[in-house]
Amino acid sequence: MSPTLKSRHIRDIYAAKSNLGQPVVSIEFFPPKTPPGEESLYKRALPRLATAQPDFCSVTYGAGGSTRGKTLEVVNRVQGQYDITGMAHLTCVSSTRDEIQQFLKEASRNGIKNILALRGDPPRNDPKFVKPDNGFDYSYQLIEFIKTQGDFSIGTAGFPESHVGCTEGKHVDWQRLRHKVHHGADFVLTQLFFDNAAYFEFRDYMVDTLGVTVPICPGILPILSTEQVRRFTALCGAVLPQRLSEQLDKLGNDPEAVIQFGIDFATRQCEELLQGGAPGIHLYALNKSRSSLQILHNLGLSAVD
Repeated sequence: MSPTLKSRHIRDIYAAKSNLGQPVVSIEFFPPKTPPGEESLYKRALPRLATAQPDFCSVTYGAGGSTRGKTLEVVNRVQGQYDITGMAHLTCVSSTRDEIQQFLKEASRNGIKNILALRGDPPRNDPKFVKPDNGFDYSYQLIEFIKTQGDFSIGTAGFPESHVGCTEGKHVDWQRLRHKVHHGADFVLTQLFFDNAAYFEFRDYMVDTLGVTVPICPGILPILSTEQVRRFTALCGAVLPQRLSEQLDKLGNDPEAVIQFGIDFATRQCEELLQGGAPGIHLYALNKSRSSLQILHNLGLSAVD
């Protein structure tokens, strides 16, 4: 596929929107693993979300690089079919340096200018997993390597409530994020959270105490089901506030009520974040369109009524 002309460096998107006093809108997908999943993403979710004209879309990279080719395929669709800037996630924990280099070469050939550099997780349910010798242990090393491979805009992940694997405390985790920025990350996308105070404390510490100047964009997960959000927060170490948990309990097994509640909660959450100076909103769409589209409409950030 030939490179799209519209694809831009995300660092430039944040700079341009900041100069205009406007927030950056971005949406995240994951590569489908089954034919029904492909149909759902390519024929429903992606076409519908594209109508909102987000500033960019990102596509995740499965544990252990299990979706390497699919990740690039989805980004190619985003850029080539919908003329929206795309970003490919890239993890390093189970890949060799040569595999990473090949991925970046293919991304560059397809006009992909943006990479979210992550350490990542090893393949699940693989007790025999052994980290490759010729690879990287940490995401800052991956960031350094990406910078040698072409003119990419590089993002990294931030954790307002600290990374689940960090045992030394959130300030140590946040200092490690500064290290990643110093090694070349252009912007930060945060893990999901439901208490905005956690984001503001994190952002203020990064900016005021550590002197970080790159955009720190909050990642927002619209609640689609009570069981799902509890599973996600348990896996990633995010906090599900007691009051929010109790409100979900009251909705019981009414999926429609939970989805609408999730839309309303995320809308209020985003309003407060933007009023507090967040540079944009990054929505974890989970390959669904309804909630993200309604949230953007409620915020006046969608290109469609």
